[in-house]
Amino acid sequence: MSDFKRIIAKRKRQDIIFNIVGILCTLIGIVTLGALLLDLFVDGLPRLNLGFLTSFPSRFAEQAGILSSWVGTLLIMVVTAATAVPLGVAAGVYLEEYARKNWLTNLIEINIANLAGVPSIVYGLMALSLLVYQFRLGQSILTGGLTLAFLILPIVIVATREALRTIPQGIREAAYALGSTRWQVVRHHLLPYSIGGTMTGIIIALSRAIGETAPLITIGALTFIAFLPPSPIKSQPPFLSFEWLWSPFSVLPIQMFNWVSRPDQAFVVNAAGAGLVLILVTLSLNAVAIVIRYRVRKRIKW
Repeated sequence: MSDFKRIIAKRKRQDIIFNIVGILCTLIGIVTLGALLLDLFVDGLPRLNLGFLTSFPSRFAEQAGILSSWVGTLLIMVVTAATAVPLGVAAGVYLEEYARKNWLTNLIEINIANLAGVPSIVYGLMALSLLVYQFRLGQSILTGGLTLAFLILPIVIVATREALRTIPQGIREAAYALGSTRWQVVRHHLLPYSIGGTMTGIIIALSRAIGETAPLITIGALTFIAFLPPSPIKSQPPFLSFEWLWSPFSVLPIQMFNWVSRPDQAFVVNAAGAGLVLILVTLSLNAVAIVIRYRVRKRIKW
């Protein structure tokens, strides 16, 4: 009996030690992140004003702005989301609900999992060879958006499949028992019930894409650009224009990289301000995705 009590006491001490170590590690991460964000706010917040957001880059730090960079970032993310989200969700649904379980499917699954961990520079080299030189899309917004779409596509596929796996098998069986086709089961049951996990994966994927620099530099994104792409809205029919897809571009991470590489300390302050804008843009996109997820899940009838 005494040995049993000693074992219990030993396990309790181990649990206490593990909890203390876990709390310390969490605090270290939170404090470090907080210190970095605080330093970024202290340096960049005084630089944020309307002129900084509406001015083009300049060789004079006081006159330099991020207009072309944040517009390019938003346009790149539009192309990325419009490409990666439908393809990723469709591929995840097919692999999980339609594809037969054989050696070919297993091979595809292994490759998708491996692609999710490939360094981003590899996607940049692939896009440079395939999109820029082979398909002759040029160093355009379309090329940049497709490059980042390739980068996050495996993440969206994996997130979609994991979300579908969390749905009880009984829901599928009940729908089939009532005469539903496979597509009806997917459309009316599986996709609505898995929207939470799928949107979480999409948010994580887009958050990664918005901060990527290496693949965009590889395909030839500009570090200095003093003009905006053509407007997607026209005053004459058909009122929509896709000329902006072929326009050169720059993004906020590249603009920040350009500024921090200069010896003038004023440009480092500009980079800190651009970093704050990048964080705000990322949080705004995530907020939109969260609102969409909430509204869709609210309409679901369990």
